[in-house]
Amino acid sequence: FEIVNSKKMVLSKTASESDVSIHSTFASRYVRNSLPRFEMPENSIPKEAAYQIINDELMLDGNPRLNLASFVTTWMEPECDKLMMESINKNYVDMDEYPVTTELQNRCVNMIARLFNAPLGEGEAAVGVGTVGSSEAIMLAGLAFKRQWQNKRKAQGLPYDKPNIVTGANVQVCWEKFARYFEVELKEVKLREDYYVMDPKIAVDMVDENTICVAAILGSTLTGEFEDVKLLNDLLVEKNKQTGWDTPIHVDAASGGFIAPFLDPELEWDFRLPLVKSINVSGHKYGLVYAGIGWVVWRTKTDLPDELIFHINYLGADQPTFTLNFSKGSSQVIAQYYQLIRLGFEGYRNVMENCRDNMMVLRQGLEKTGRFKIVSKENGVPLVAFSLKDSSRHNEFEVAETLRRFGWIVPAYTMPADAQHVTVLRVVIREDFSRTLAERLVADFEKVLHELDTLPARVHAKMANGNVKKTPEEMQREVTSYWKKLLETKKTSKNTIC
Repeated sequence: FEIVNSKKMVLSKTASESDVSIHSTFASRYVRNSLPRFEMPENSIPKEAAYQIINDELMLDGNPRLNLASFVTTWMEPECDKLMMESINKNYVDMDEYPVTTELQNRCVNMIARLFNAPLGEGEAAVGVGTVGSSEAIMLAGLAFKRQWQNKRKAQGLPYDKPNIVTGANVQVCWEKFARYFEVELKEVKLREDYYVMDPKIAVDMVDENTICVAAILGSTLTGEFEDVKLLNDLLVEKNKQTGWDTPIHVDAASGGFIAPFLDPELEWDFRLPLVKSINVSGHKYGLVYAGIGWVVWRTKTDLPDELIFHINYLGADQPTFTLNFSKGSSQVIAQYYQLIRLGFEGYRNVMENCRDNMMVLRQGLEKTGRFKIVSKENGVPLVAFSLKDSSRHNEFEVAETLRRFGWIVPAYTMPADAQHVTVLRVVIREDFSRTLAERLVADFEKVLHELDTLPARVHAKMANGNVKKTPEEMQREVTSYWKKLLETKKTSKNTIC
């Protein structure tokens, strides 16, 4: 069966009925019979054959290093790779069996909490936990806010069945998931052209007695921009004084939490602000660890309700746990600790400065083409978001699609409401994206633009200019037909030259 949505996000998909088996490229060396695609095979096959079959299919995946859509780390030092492989069989939750791994997790929590200026006394332990990315971290933080608000409302004898969170429309989808899964209304501050983050004044105006927290983003997924958490805090302090409420702030620092402390240490966004009660950060983004690790830390113990913490003893000892997941590998936790002690403050600052420098190289290169309007800011997450100055002939989606022929994966997307008429391309600068690659990418953009300029304008644009009304399906068929004919023409030309 197949479950898909309109955005091609596949949950489960099978091939056509005629394509129900897997054929080995090297059948004569290993196996002669094809394998069923969606059923477990009846017999075993040699380990070499299993490896070769899977390895061959994986060759069709994109190159992670050229995936400029992702914030997630795609390179680590060989020594850290080795540590991860050596610990891949350790279950993170078996604290009694793997006490050193638990100790390393606790050290990471304390290092990160202090990096975010948590008000900890000398020798005082920080409150936090390692998670499977920032999505789980946000779920846990949201649950803590919901339970705190409910407990307070119950004590006051007030209704507690309609909680809400105030965010910008630029939040990552995990906030929408939290709201839907845990029955919390999501009140979004709409965006507007040239202002693609949450407006703190509008956000505070939307706060009411049922608001469990306001979520600020330190590093918007759309443009990399840091929201003004300091202004949000100050405005909310005044509103709380006027209303008698105690509405807190959560900072989603998934991308920016490992950037701001090193590039802009004077920026006040963290626990230096009194209403910031919890912060999440993705270790697998600019924490420089492979995918699968996030962190959430709370300001004090009182900000995490005790009733959310479970105690189990069937793994050998009493173990407190506050997670949505349970069993998971230890590798990413160990890798995070490796990066923190290997790089230190100086090392992280050097990496982030290098990312920022390479971002400026790319930004300036794109500006020099004269074809793009830069949408992102120079500060914030090191990325470049940009739009075509003239999209009357070819749009950003066509540029992104054509660029894939050079191996680059660059996303094109529309902004959320009320700026959905704006389409942008975005390039994320990670540690493994060098100045040379930035210069090469600019050159490839120029090649793509030159190629698109030599082609006729979009078929659907021509139809619009000719006032020909056709259904979207008819337009799609004509566009597809046009590109097929163009490719056939190119193939014929190549064969003639040969």
